[in-house]
Amino acid sequence: MLETIITSTNGESFTLFNALLIISSAIILGLIISLAYIKTHKREGYAPSFTITLIMLPVIISIIILLVGNNVARAFSLAGAFSIIRFRSAPGDPKDITYVFFTLAVGLTCGMGYIGYAFIFTIVLCALTLILDATKFAMPKTKTSKLKITIPEDLNYDGIFDGILNKYTDSWYIETIKTRDFGSLFEIHYIVQMKLDANQKKFIDELRCKNGNLNISLNFAGFEEKVYN
Repeated sequence: MLETIITSTNGESFTLFNALLIISSAIILGLIISLAYIKTHKREGYAPSFTITLIMLPVIISIIILLVGNNVARAFSLAGAFSIIRFRSAPGDPKDITYVFFTLAVGLTCGMGYIGYAFIFTIVLCALTLILDATKFAMPKTKTSKLKITIPEDLNYDGIFDGILNKYTDSWYIETIKTRDFGSLFEIHYIVQMKLDANQKKFIDELRCKNGNLNISLNFAGFEEKVYN
């Protein structure tokens, strides 16, 4: 039985049973990949439509491979038909693109009839993604954020916040300095790496005592997926 599943089922041995076996296997494997994607994207969130796409893609690709078979004329006809399609969406997350190629590979493998191999490498790659997510591989060890401090024009900002920044951060640097409100205020933008045990409220309160209680913002958005050393 195992030999029958692992060996190719296309070509001369193509039957309705084989077609149903290939399509159902593609559905199951697409569902496994989709569940692995959901599990590894709980923190940053995911689009429900994309998880459905991950289930449908292997099925669609396997059906295309079944239709083409070993017929060269059909292959060129399908290539011409798909060349009409244009994808104008902006490039997405590299991990999302990897999952798309993952499902395409599964669909190709199933369509060619190598169902056993499709199950094997799907399980191996899904296990790998789950392990990397659980171990937080390559994730930053500190909280990198953008700090914006507003100060009055008559305040000498040179070194005034250095002591507080050294107390609550592992490293920091000034990104930009600009004026606003016709030069009556200055805005200083820092890139800071917060200490893991730093109290953000105390940090901001101490800064407020120095800047005349003007606006201060600490923004973590856009830095979660990057490592700054």
